[in-house]
Amino acid sequence: MSGWAQIQWLPDGSRLHLQHGPIDLLVEVWGPGRSEAYDRASARFETILQEMVDELDMLRLPACADVVFKGVVAREMQRAAQQALPEFVTPMAAVAGAVADEIARVIASRDGVLRAYVNNGGDAALVLADGQVLTSAVAGADAKIAIHATDPIRGVATSGWRGRSLSFGVADSVTVLSKTAAQADVAATLIANHVDLPNHPEVCKRPAHAVRDDSELGDRLVTVHVGNLSDADAGRALESGVHYARSLMKRSPIAGVFLTLAGQWRCLGKMVQVAPDARPEWRSKTLLSEDI
Repeated sequence: MSGWAQIQWLPDGSRLHLQHGPIDLLVEVWGPGRSEAYDRASARFETILQEMVDELDMLRLPACADVVFKGVVAREMQRAAQQALPEFVTPMAAVAGAVADEIARVIASRDGVLRAYVNNGGDAALVLADGQVLTSAVAGADAKIAIHATDPIRGVATSGWRGRSLSFGVADSVTVLSKTAAQADVAATLIANHVDLPNHPEVCKRPAHAVRDDSELGDRLVTVHVGNLSDADAGRALESGVHYARSLMKRSPIAGVFLTLAGQWRCLGKMVQVAPDARPEWRSKTLLSEDI
């Protein structure tokens, strides 16, 4: 395990920063139960990394239904990864979202919490009491998503070839809204993998172990550079991602997907609202949901 958990307030006095090894959370809570919710979140955070380290070797293996994990977070990672079977995926594809989900669960266990978010490097778990709403920015676009308590959404995650995780594809970003952050995390990873242009001269890929020596992806090729893409090529890659997203939405609790590449976008499911201060080229577009 890497050092001690660091827990501190940000200068605004309303957000808590929790950092331990690779886990880096921003947490904000509203409501009369706010103080105790922060205390519960902090206490749980101090134990969460060691739980995962204890089972890390198994979490790095391809997901399967036969393994029984001891840790709560590990079990949620496995459950989220299984939505993609028989496609290759490891439970680690859900790690950021699953950690956010667990801290959000602890926060929600305190009476008097109206709403809260736990943001783990861009993958967020939400807490919404009746009548509450949170607004989430969409990566790669001047756009926002309003998430209401009545929506079947408590997780938002984003993936792409430029992000913290390695990607097989070329997407600038894929944002997914789902029932949990762990489920959204896995779905965003998989959809981003399918926004691809195999053997394209402007796309450079390398074996995952050569990019990151501890990667569970082994010798599978991951994207390290994307050059200038024509509109036609970008559109073709996005349509590949949309096709896969539609198939995944039939077997996973995904409420919305937003894909971007080289200035183009695609939107499935949940409505995305363009921000008033968006770039002119975004304001001129109506980002409507598609039928799925």
